[in-house]
Amino acid sequence: MTPPRTSQIPVVVLAGFLGSGKTTLLNHLLRNRAGNRIGVIVNDFGSIEIDAMTVAGQVGSMVSLGNGCLCCAVDASELDTYLETLTRPAARLDVIVIEASGLAEPQELVRMLLASDNPHIRYGGLVEVVDAAEFPATRERHPEIDRHLAIADLIVLNKTDRVTEAGLGDVRGAVAEAGGKAALISAAYGRIDPELLFDPVLGADADDIARQLTFEDLLPEADRAHGAHLHTAYESVSFTAELPLSPRRFMEFLDSRPTGLYRIKGFADFGAGDPGNRYTLHAVGRFLCFVPQAWARDEPRRTRLVLIGSGIDAEALHKELEGCQDASRDASQGATDELERSMWGVLRYVRQPDGDEA
Repeated sequence: MTPPRTSQIPVVVLAGFLGSGKTTLLNHLLRNRAGNRIGVIVNDFGSIEIDAMTVAGQVGSMVSLGNGCLCCAVDASELDTYLETLTRPAARLDVIVIEASGLAEPQELVRMLLASDNPHIRYGGLVEVVDAAEFPATRERHPEIDRHLAIADLIVLNKTDRVTEAGLGDVRGAVAEAGGKAALISAAYGRIDPELLFDPVLGADADDIARQLTFEDLLPEADRAHGAHLHTAYESVSFTAELPLSPRRFMEFLDSRPTGLYRIKGFADFGAGDPGNRYTLHAVGRFLCFVPQAWARDEPRRTRLVLIGSGIDAEALHKELEGCQDASRDASQGATDELERSMWGVLRYVRQPDGDEA
């Protein structure tokens, strides 16, 4: 029996300067949503909501903020109002995307999400879209783009079809340097694999068997996410361990995760550190959280992780994770005390799932 997934919905911030291709990328995700139900908050700048009009026909749950920037809100309460609408159980959303205005300050959006009191959400990362053809000119006019790139979790270098190979190399190098440890992928027409941002939903809901066809269902197979789309390859690394992980060694691995490693998801077994629970792990960029959940009665006690990134060394990651394993599930009293102390490194990042009441 597989324990139920947590009810927290990831909220992804999609940012980038005017004309970088954010709406094109968002519409691509909506057309190739891998079975997910997506809620969208469109943060248009100006009285005519062009982006909202562009997106509206392809999404089931959308809130448009209208004139002005969401990032100018005094505190998180205004954003919470919109998130409350999209996180109602009836919406049954799997992910929420905030398309920021091209003039927004993405760090403020991230700050508000992390400060949100909404128990139904978790931070899903900051995706910064960059126009490869216009990047040098944009950087000259708006040097603050370096600050935006520095806090991004994933950078999409878009419109690469409009740049020569030599020019693309120069732009990619400059963006990578400004982006620090962020994963960097190239794209044309905003075509990225949806798996970078959200997981495919397996199977229809019991009450959704007779659902209407979606826009995605009507697309020719060749137009779907994996077929003919242009995007730089990224790596997806799977890791399974039958032995429990050492909390201390695993946290050292997470603290030093390499450049380009964008997402880590899965379940960790800490053995004697907490024999009653497995720990659901969500890591995106610098953000990290654990959710302890009781083991199901017949569930095999093992660690299962998926790591997603660009330019990562799969063999080295496997080796590091293997080194995080502990030799035994049992421990002497002294070793147990050490385990309890090392578990504090994990517990610092614990967020209780919604609905867990005493």
